Amino acid sequence: MSEAPSTAPVCYRHPSRETYIRCTRCDRPICPDCMHEASVGHQCPECVAEGKRSQRPARTAFGGSRAGHAGYATRTLIAINVAVMVLSAIVGGARAIGGSGGWFGLLGDQTAVTRWGEVLGYAPYTIGGEVHGIAAGEWWRLFTAMFLHYGVLHLLLNMWVLWQLGRYLETRLGPIRFIGLYVLAGLAGNVAAYVFTAPNQPAAGASTAVFGLFAAAIIINRRLKLDISTLIPLLVVNLLFTFTVPNISVAGHLGGLVGGAIVAIIIAYAPANRRTFVQAAGSGAFFLILLIAAVIRTQAILA
Repeated sequence: MSEAPSTAPVCYRHPSRETYIRCTRCDRPICPDCMHEASVGHQCPECVAEGKRSQRPARTAFGGSRAGHAGYATRTLIAINVAVMVLSAIVGGARAIGGSGGWFGLLGDQTAVTRWGEVLGYAPYTIGGEVHGIAAGEWWRLFTAMFLHYGVLHLLLNMWVLWQLGRYLETRLGPIRFIGLYVLAGLAGNVAAYVFTAPNQPAAGASTAVFGLFAAAIIINRRLKLDISTLIPLLVVNLLFTFTVPNISVAGHLGGLVGGAIVAIIIAYAPANRRTFVQAAGSGAFFLILLIAAVIRTQAILA
């Protein structure tokens, strides 16, 4: 006499395996190899994947992506600054690296790269030569100057602070908000340098954005009710350097500090129910104010 066929259910992914366990979500039978532990019972691989797709991504306290924990935006900004320094050194040679410029002879000289992208209001590069500068239509300088440096020491000092503060703020804000903060702070510093210094006085460096990060870190920590005692002394030391060391753009540093503070306040204190809209609108309005200030300065120079 032949045996009766088994009536036990089989795994929907492995028909040769009998099982009495079912997915708590779709009720299909699953074998031990297909089981994924859930809050109640077990789920099959397809339901687990579907749950991940429908789950909202985790956000920071200020609405940013948790992807900031990896620090990719900070690393990218540092890589851009280093790459531009390498290009400047290739074009300008040893004098671009350091040892012959300002700051007690420790900074590098200008190169074709820095002359192309530094903050410059309105001046010829040579007597009787073609006039260059923001007022001459070279508006990109307000952006590019935050990625240019006069020598390796100038670069290293700014990148060390960017590495320390950047990773922290990127974790708190998320990559997109952090990059927006960095760019707007750098732009604010460059606009301040353009507005409040002589048109023929060049300036460059990531320090405009870095000072903005100092202000932002203090404001973000205050908003989160975290300690700021280690940040204040660092900011004070950097301000002392700003006011006592020659050949430093005081207007650029202070402009970046104020710009970073304004953007950080917009991000940190936006109402939760309309957070993204308020953050975007507030940052956009600040960007527009900076452009208006640059336009007014240009008209004053050309008048």
